Amino acid sequence: MILNFFIILCILLGIGLTICLIKIRSIHHGADELRTEFAARLRNDTNVGIDISTSDKKMRALAADMDRQLKLLRKEHIRYALGDSELKSAVSSISHDLRTPLTAICGYMDLLAREETSDTVREYLSVISGRVRALKELAEELFRYSVIMSVDNYAARENISLKRALEESLAAYYGAFKNAGIEPQIHLPESDVICRLNASALSRILSNILSNAVKYSDGGFCISLDTDGVLQFKNEAAGLDSIQVGHLFDRFYTVSSGSQATGLGLSIAKALTEEMHGRIDAGYHDGCLIIRLIFPLTEFSH
Repeated sequence: MILNFFIILCILLGIGLTICLIKIRSIHHGADELRTEFAARLRNDTNVGIDISTSDKKMRALAADMDRQLKLLRKEHIRYALGDSELKSAVSSISHDLRTPLTAICGYMDLLAREETSDTVREYLSVISGRVRALKELAEELFRYSVIMSVDNYAARENISLKRALEESLAAYYGAFKNAGIEPQIHLPESDVICRLNASALSRILSNILSNAVKYSDGGFCISLDTDGVLQFKNEAAGLDSIQVGHLFDRFYTVSSGSQATGLGLSIAKALTEEMHGRIDAGYHDGCLIIRLIFPLTEFSH
């Protein structure tokens, strides 16, 4: 009698354990499906909900909650994208509307400068002319910014040699470096470093970083590229500090030593770098500004 009881108990325990194992396996499978579905919904712009095959009520409730949160997140993303697009359109329109009257003002200022005036008037005209030309340059930069930041302009990708692109950009800035009294020290690897990027975007990024170096360098400037796809730009900049450097990628941020600066160059460089899945950062050590630019390598790099 007792033996039969224990046999029945063992059978019942075995059945219960089997059911628990099946349940746990179903939950694990549901968790794997949920993770896969969630990642797919983040990658793709779709309104298809998260669907899992498990019958576990808790897992299905979790999937439903995550689906609702994803839809809210997608709505916020769409609203942000529309707002950003409207902002760029407004900036483009405003800068375009400003350029015509500013051009006319510059013309009249040039005419006034040719007239016979007192030294005091000439001094005032010089100050006004400088301010007007700075405003005109800002309007031009805003217009270029709205055009540059259009994602469609940089959608194409191709295998690009970072080494060759850097050499071409440095050659283009040879005159600017010479006029500023800067003699760059350049360290490049013997082998090519290949990344899949947009050529125009990369050219704009390098140009903006080199232009920044011309503005802020005290004379020393070192550029290096390693085989891991890391570009480093290091220049002496005693007029900067770590707080200012922390804001260099902010839109419209300028420092007092950056004459004629609009504060958009490095902001554009950062946006374009991130659009191509790269990283850019800046630091300040021992009186030197250090900007690092990192892009993912392709399988063709060697």
